[in-house]
This record gives sequence, structure tokens and C-alpha cells, in this order.
Amino acid sequence: MKIDIVNVSKLFGDKAAVDNVNLSFDKAGFIGIIGRSGAGKSTLLRMLNRLSDATRGEILVDGTDVLALRGAAKRAWQNQCAMVFQQFNLVPRMDVASNVLHGLLGRRSTLTTLFNLWSAEDITTAFGILERLGVAEQAAKRAEALSGGQQQRVAIARALMQDPKVILADEPIASLDPMNAQIVMDTLKRIQTEDGRMVIANLHTLDTARRYCDRVIGMRDGRVVFDGTPAQLTAGVARDIYGADASFSEAATSTALETLERDTDYAVTMLGD
Repeated sequence: MKIDIVNVSKLFGDKAAVDNVNLSFDKAGFIGIIGRSGAGKSTLLRMLNRLSDATRGEILVDGTDVLALRGAAKRAWQNQCAMVFQQFNLVPRMDVASNVLHGLLGRRSTLTTLFNLWSAEDITTAFGILERLGVAEQAAKRAEALSGGQQQRVAIARALMQDPKVILADEPIASLDPMNAQIVMDTLKRIQTEDGRMVIANLHTLDTARRYCDRVIGMRDGRVVFDGTPAQLTAGVARDIYGADASFSEAATSTALETLERDTDYAVTMLGD
């Protein structure tokens, strides 16, 4: 799959949340997008998934402009481009297995989903994915009874039920403690490498981007200001991405356990979501 984002902008009134972005993704790698709150990261992913429309530009997937898709064609693209959200977006009072099966909403009839009339094959697939992600023993529990890290793995399982070619993860670890953040990122990386899927993740920490990503994109004020390898993400580049001065501390962006208590106030001020 080849994705070309061509001159894409998203305006809210006279403010550009995404400003004339041009990017191409042509292989199944792990791509991280970093930048401070309001940089346009989430808006870009939402346009790619068609949860939001662009003001102008094209998003070409193997030559087809997905921004022009409507109805069944739009839903078919969304099935191929699964979203994982910061706040999990599970149904809290529904059991874990049913939450995962609801990843098939775009492919099953309303009657099937309304009455939980899933096929044996669907159920087997769901339990297999839960087993793979290490949460199969939670299948009968309500989603609200799980820890944050477990809920995020269930959300990833739901995305995998779609059998997507692309997984978009919007700040998937922002609400998690460092230990669960590592588990979730390990899970996403394993899916990317073992399944050959493309993963595009909005991230708010430099150490996470360097550890897991094959390619890092930096956004500032709606524009792409960096596009390179993790090795090229130097302290100077990071300062430019975050619009920071020489006092900028990389420790403030870390999710590593050993730096958890360092520079907390600075991290909240500079990075946001």
C-alpha cells in the first residue's frame, strides 16, 4: 500500500490546524509523529481515517483519493485503516470479547451487531487476538473493570478484528503509566513487524519515538518541520520541533521508569497531548 498526502490543509475558521502537509508512506513500517499539543498530529490522523474532512488537498491510497470517498467506499477504507485512541473508546459496561467483536461493525449487518449474533469463526478470531495480546483471561469481564493498559490492548485487539492494512494510533500511551506504556508499545511494534502492517502513531515522548519507530515526523504549528530516522532526531532538532529554547530537557519527555519523576512540570507545559 502506498499513501500520498498531497498539499493537505485543515482550517478551523482562519486557523490552520494542518497547513499544506506533503508526506508519502510506501512500506509497512512504524512511523511516529511527534510535536507539542496543537501541532496538528491528531487532526492529520483523523483526516487519514476520514473521521474529519480536509479543507483542501488529497490523500491518495494506491492512487485513489480517499478524501473523495462516500458511503460504502468510505466505510471500506475505514475498515482498512483502523484507529486506536488515547481514551480507548471501549463500551465500558460491555464485556471485553464483545468490544473486540465490535471491530466488525463495518462488515456485519445492524441486526448482527445489535443482538450480538456473531459467527463461530468471528468468535474464534476474537479470542485468538485476545490470546495473542495477553488479555484472553479478561474476555468475560466488563471493559471498565480492566486496567488502562489492558483496556488499550483490548482496543488494539478490536482494531485487529478489522484486519486492517494500516493502524493509526492517536497518543496510545498518553494515559498510561510507564510500565503499561511499554507493554502497549511493544504490542504495536510486534504487530507491525510480525504482520507486516503499517503503523502510524502520534507520540509525545522522544525516547518512545527513538526506540520503536523506523521513521519520525515532527510537526509544529500544523506543518511538517522534520522527517527522518530516529538517529537524526537530535536534541537540536527536538528543540526546533517543540519550539523550545536551550533549556529544553529530553528527560522531560521520557516515559522511562528511571526518569518518571524528573522534569514533570516542564513536560506538562511543553508537550501536552
